[in-house]
Amino acid sequence: MFKYKGYAGNILQVDLTAAKVKTMPLDEGLAEKFLGGNGFGSRFLWEMVPPEVDPLSPDNIFILATGPLGGTLIPNSGRVEAIAKSPLTNIYGDSNSGGFFGPELKFAGYDMIIFQGRASQPVYLYIEDDLVEIRDASHLWGKDTMETEAALKAEIHDPDIKTACIGPAGENLVRYACVQVTPQRSLGRGGMGAVMGSKNLKAVVVRGTKGVTIARPEEFYNLALELHRRLRANEIYPAVSKYGTPGIVSIMNMIGRFPTKNFQYGAYELADAINAETLHQKYFVKHLACYACPVACDKLFRVNEGAYQGLAGRSFEYEALNGFGANILNSDLPSILKANDMTDRLGLDNISASRAISFAMELWEKGILTREEAEGLDLSWGNMDTTFKLLEMITYRQGLGDLLAEGVKRAAAKIGRGAEYYAMHVKGQEIAAQDGRAQQSMGLAHATSNRGADHLKGFPTIDETGYPAEAERRYGKEYLPEMADPRSIKYKGFLVKDGEDFAAVVDSSGNCKSGGTFVLAEIYWEDIAKAIRYATGMDLDVPDLKKIGERIYNLQRCYNILCGISRKDDTLPRRFLEEPSPSAAAKGLVCRLEPMLEEYYYLRDWDAGTGYPTISKLKELGLEEAIDRIGAEKLIYSRRDIKTGQSE
Repeated sequence: MFKYKGYAGNILQVDLTAAKVKTMPLDEGLAEKFLGGNGFGSRFLWEMVPPEVDPLSPDNIFILATGPLGGTLIPNSGRVEAIAKSPLTNIYGDSNSGGFFGPELKFAGYDMIIFQGRASQPVYLYIEDDLVEIRDASHLWGKDTMETEAALKAEIHDPDIKTACIGPAGENLVRYACVQVTPQRSLGRGGMGAVMGSKNLKAVVVRGTKGVTIARPEEFYNLALELHRRLRANEIYPAVSKYGTPGIVSIMNMIGRFPTKNFQYGAYELADAINAETLHQKYFVKHLACYACPVACDKLFRVNEGAYQGLAGRSFEYEALNGFGANILNSDLPSILKANDMTDRLGLDNISASRAISFAMELWEKGILTREEAEGLDLSWGNMDTTFKLLEMITYRQGLGDLLAEGVKRAAAKIGRGAEYYAMHVKGQEIAAQDGRAQQSMGLAHATSNRGADHLKGFPTIDETGYPAEAERRYGKEYLPEMADPRSIKYKGFLVKDGEDFAAVVDSSGNCKSGGTFVLAEIYWEDIAKAIRYATGMDLDVPDLKKIGERIYNLQRCYNILCGISRKDDTLPRRFLEEPSPSAAAKGLVCRLEPMLEEYYYLRDWDAGTGYPTISKLKELGLEEAIDRIGAEKLIYSRRDIKTGQSE
């Protein structure tokens, strides 16, 4: 029997090629070193997928994993993690989603599913506690994600099943296809849907009734109540709960961090037409929440008039408002709701999809994309008829859509003629709606993220809008005022490193970053350590937890090194580095990446010349095997001397 509580204690291994399923016991040492979710997936990717593997081949794996806090009373404990080698970036890939699938998987008795191989025909995996079956999904192939979930509920005669499924974009191997998770949440980034599609895996269905056992239930219950109370007492809780992520549109626009016209600008003159207040006033129906979430940042919206009358949907986030709004110069809110609904149904990451479209529109504006290449489409800014058409063309890989389905990095390389300058990505993944010129730390976080451009790994919310109270509470007065100043580069290497290690732990625990840990910033290292200690019975404190986060992040980096990543890749699009922002409070700023990167490498104990972890760091983290795989001759023993560990 598994030593620790909080876990289900089982791993489900699915060989799709052989159509066989087996259950393996969870290893206690794995839990102690890598915690869960993100950590588990990173470890198995390292062990099972050599760097030369094509991400869309049967040799890649696809993992769905939970953490020890998943399915418990701790607020925001409804997450599930997907891990695979990314077909978009060709390096380490992961994605994280809320909803109810993760807890249900734990309730069924599994901490993780590992899919290998490729089915000979479309299939779905059905899990009902100990009953696990690979079932035919030929009748589901071609259906969108909402049709698929509805069909599965009808077929199984159970409205309470939880699903993770792909749409036509995943079936057609769009490199940024997503996985939709009950209820209409997304494993959005890195092309996890394409990996499922490459395996002929249409869906995973789970129904669980076993629950979760807690090691120290009274202490755990009291901690959960305390955290719920703290979240509700937070000064920004009312706004976050009322508006969700759209609530930051006006703030981001004011500080010059609201990407506009493919990141040419950082503010949109028509932002008020698409901000949270307008959205809430005109289209709000009711609040919705993921498992165990007191924040309820999800909303149901409905359009009751005009060209899109009758359109209703949920999971409408800040990223969609920017991607299908300001960044393509569109101020028509119902059409943004329509584009968001399309990406959810088709199974597209709306960040990458909208960036592909803004990229094409700028190439059209600059005269780089010819009329022949555009195939008769009017790629003028704000043209939503073209946007809708392109989403369909991308999904079904038709014409120009086939090129854009490859992601902006590959598309730019194929087009040539200077198109690379306008491809807004890091390591192949399109940049989310964050301008690294207006917030220096976010530029660094994008550059150093292990999965390519990312706002949710380093997640430096402390200086997002200049929030000194959070900085003082977490780090003390000595770092103020610079740490809370988004324009300053001082201490930002420290801020991002700490955020990355913490995010690795949060994503491994089964908890949510958008709720209490980063956005409301009420749940921090001490709280997660207590929660895991009470849930599992592990003798674990904050230093132990920090070491786990650092171990996970370094292992991901080592995998990327095997895939060819080095310091040269820890960079940003030239627009961020060379074009001063013309907008709002960020006017005149570029991202001063290099000094922040020096501080970051120093604190990580990575070679400042190569971006590789040092031998001493890998030994400290118990990752000696990485020394052998990378090659000791390529590594230095200890970090290179630099004058200071802080950016000036």
